[in-house]
Amino acid sequence: MRSLAIYPGSFDPVTYGHIDIIKRALRLTEYLIVAVASNIEKMPMFSLKERIFMLRQATKGLKGVTVDSFNGLAVDYVKAKSASVMIRGLRMISDFEYEFQMALTNRKLSPKIETIFMMPSEEYSYVSSKLIKEAASLGADISSFVPEFVQKAVRRKLKK
Repeated sequence: MRSLAIYPGSFDPVTYGHIDIIKRALRLTEYLIVAVASNIEKMPMFSLKERIFMLRQATKGLKGVTVDSFNGLAVDYVKAKSASVMIRGLRMISDFEYEFQMALTNRKLSPKIETIFMMPSEEYSYVSSKLIKEAASLGADISSFVPEFVQKAVRRKLKK
């Protein structure tokens, strides 16, 4: 029986923290789908297509990783993929309350799906896509937070 987990998120843009969680999740499961949420309520900097492309670049060479996208509830996507595990990243204690609420709601909606919280390595524990976009917009060097191809994409977006 193959083990499959889903790591949903907006990934706008993908960071070294996301990549760290992906690599560490692969220690727990044979297959991992990194599922990009298409929710436009968050007003993403990058289109769904761009975020998928960057994630595929970031995970190239990682055996067992697939990048996909979804609309609607993450728990419904997990069910549709016949998976029973959802991976969620926790950076700081401030993430916990929201993630805990969401995990309990998901459990109520689909009791057979378990949420596993993973913390990134300490060096990425404070990194967020929102912070990176804000820092970049103010001219900061974001090279220690994202791969070079993401840096270039962010710079291109900010020039528009």
